[in-house]
Amino acid sequence: MQATNLTISQRYEKEIKSQLKSELGLENIFEVPKLRKIVINSRLGSILDDKKAQEVVADNIAKVTGQKPIPTKAKSAIAGFKIRKGQVVGFKTTLRGKKMFDFFQKMVSVVLPRLRDFRGVKKASFDKNGNISISFSEINIFPEVEYTKGEKQTGLQMIINTSAKNKEEAKKLLEKLGMPFEK
Repeated sequence: MQATNLTISQRYEKEIKSQLKSELGLENIFEVPKLRKIVINSRLGSILDDKKAQEVVADNIAKVTGQKPIPTKAKSAIAGFKIRKGQVVGFKTTLRGKKMFDFFQKMVSVVLPRLRDFRGVKKASFDKNGNISISFSEINIFPEVEYTKGEKQTGLQMIINTSAKNKEEAKKLLEKLGMPFEK
């Protein structure tokens, strides 16, 4: 089997895991950082009161991720934003296992190259625990979502959770998995 035909999860198990173990100087194979989950969420913003637009957002997230998102509700009322307690303010979904790796592969090989003026993911996107946060201003950069004229566009936020102990380990893991970073 050629290396080009392997999925990201297969490449991780066969090649990347052992490379990371030696590069990071780890003694146990279970210490090697790995992807835990990808949390995808979208806030509604200006379409809070538009039920039809909310359904479109939920449907788009379902198309992109392959699973139905759950609505996120306001914990408290905020009069300045006209938000009531319990009102739906966004949608989120958590990907694990095969769906997580499939989504990551699609993001790295299809979505990121489609971004205009994309020079790589910023290193400032990492937190101190080795997780990375990436935002897209429009959801229609994903191939499954079609742009409809007149439709209000919502963004998409994505948090990639790793088992890495720090930023450097997480960056090495994601670089090996194919994520491009700013030079």
